[in-house]
Amino acid sequence: MVRFLWICAGGAAGTGARYLLSTWALTAIGPTFPFGTLAVNLIGSFGMGLLVPVGHASPMLSPTTRLALTTGVLGGFTTYSAFNEQTLRFAENGSFALALANVAATLAGCLVAGYLGIAAGRALFSP
Repeated sequence: MVRFLWICAGGAAGTGARYLLSTWALTAIGPTFPFGTLAVNLIGSFGMGLLVPVGHASPMLSPTTRLALTTGVLGGFTTYSAFNEQTLRFAENGSFALALANVAATLAGCLVAGYLGIAAGRALFSP
């Protein structure tokens, strides 16, 4: 239960950080491109790439701390970081077909799911 609470606290911190960074980018750079989202995804992917090997190879991070930072903070900051780490793990293990399948399924699946969500929302709530 303690681990769960740390992950929840990390998720709240990550979500807040995503909001602050995205809002700042929108104000500072403007709305012509989703620079805030891009920054969040890049920072989250870097963070996941850094924390996973450190957490597994070193006693620097306890398992609870590693989960609070990766699943909690980075999961709240961006779910893209987990997708990135999983895809890179496939590639590092030589499973390039699985890495590409994960990219294709995520991209196509999320676009289709988003479209279906829009269609369902319009069907349910349009006048």
